[in-house]
Amino acid sequence: MKICQLLVLPALLLIQACNKQTPAPKAKESANSTLIEQGEQYPGGKLNTIVDVSPNAFSFPSPALKQMEKLNFFVGNSFFKLNWVASPASTKARDGLGPTFNARSCAACHMKDGRGTPEFAGEMTNGLLLRLSIPGTDPHGDPLGEPNYGGQLNDQAIPGVPYEGRIKIDYEEIHGKYADGTKYTLRKPLYSIADPQFGTPHKDIMISPRVGQHIIGMGLLEAIPEKDLLAKVDVDDNDKDGISGKANYVWNAIEGKKSIGRFGWKANQPSVKQQTAGAFLGDIGITTSLNPQQNLTAVQDKAAKAPHGGQPEMDDDDLDKTVLYVANLAVPARRDYKNPEVLKGKKIFNDLNCASCHTPSFTTAQHPVFDNLSNQKIFPYTDLLLHDMGPDLADNRPDFDADGNEWRTPPLWGIGLIETVNNHTYFMHDGRARNIEEAILWHGGEAKNSREDFKKLAKADRVALLKFINSL
Repeated sequence: MKICQLLVLPALLLIQACNKQTPAPKAKESANSTLIEQGEQYPGGKLNTIVDVSPNAFSFPSPALKQMEKLNFFVGNSFFKLNWVASPASTKARDGLGPTFNARSCAACHMKDGRGTPEFAGEMTNGLLLRLSIPGTDPHGDPLGEPNYGGQLNDQAIPGVPYEGRIKIDYEEIHGKYADGTKYTLRKPLYSIADPQFGTPHKDIMISPRVGQHIIGMGLLEAIPEKDLLAKVDVDDNDKDGISGKANYVWNAIEGKKSIGRFGWKANQPSVKQQTAGAFLGDIGITTSLNPQQNLTAVQDKAAKAPHGGQPEMDDDDLDKTVLYVANLAVPARRDYKNPEVLKGKKIFNDLNCASCHTPSFTTAQHPVFDNLSNQKIFPYTDLLLHDMGPDLADNRPDFDADGNEWRTPPLWGIGLIETVNNHTYFMHDGRARNIEEAILWHGGEAKNSREDFKKLAKADRVALLKFINSL
């Protein structure tokens, strides 16, 4: 596809701006220097960290991209952020929306490359979707989709085609208090399908809500050596620390075999490319060479007869440019990493054993495509492994080797900028936590001891811990 002049000019201007934003952030010194790690102010490594605290902090390219890669980055950006339209249309490069879908663009669920927002009563979803399945697996080990609604509930559709259903959420309040007597309230969401268009869902349907995550640094996570991830696997808890990290082995459609999963709330995708192509199909209804068939069931006659945007609707070149974009979003630099209260919170983070799952750092190997992502010491605060998070967070839905209680440890880098970028602080896999404090209180299973120790902290120590997390 040719790059139009209207795209190239602003792209070049932003490239110039990005190239100027490479100095390390300044921070207050602290006498407790033993807690300061070399290079932690560059969470994406020195080549892939950007100094920015604006609402666009998640949307900059890696400063180390080559000039042509930067131009392709902005082409990929356009495919990620601009709306797709229904076929037939004059905009041939972006037609093929649906016929059923959850969003018209990737950015609808990842606004400014950040987190989605959970649905509230009477509002359409904005980054929240429901995965659906019934007991059993397909030949590759993937969960079996619900017979009439498939693997994902599409709550929107193009004209003339029925949507599949609506997401209904009811909330149940849970009350608790800290050891010092301070009270708190959590909200537990209960999910169901409202207004189903293709009959009553299967009696054994399993529903798993998912909110879009912020997507900075994904190419760096892809470059973490598999041996370093597997070194942290301890399924039988042989070291008796209560933490039992597990790798999810999932179908790799590109390689035609099972590979370790790294992306998604259940670590059910092995690569940035497969994750991106899967989202195009499941969320927007756009086919690619990796997913050439629409996600439709046998009862969706009108959808099956709807016009499409080609076979596939997105060619490999455009998909690769979008993958380049997603893989090379720079990571914002740490703020206040030398601040005494932040360092106090960091010590508490370690003392509570949070770092057992939220592993602070790795060093990347050679990335197969992008040299700038190779051999970088990064600070993502994740182990990319599955952990049992207890019954309160369970979706009771298996996904390859992940069971109904297990979730992938989400990276914490950039978490303190979510409010600036996305104007909210809703966390966890479905946005049930209204802030970081509530997210900690939802931790159970392997993290139960850490949660209970958090509840025993003095208020000043809880504040320091939150300040540290917000510095990431």
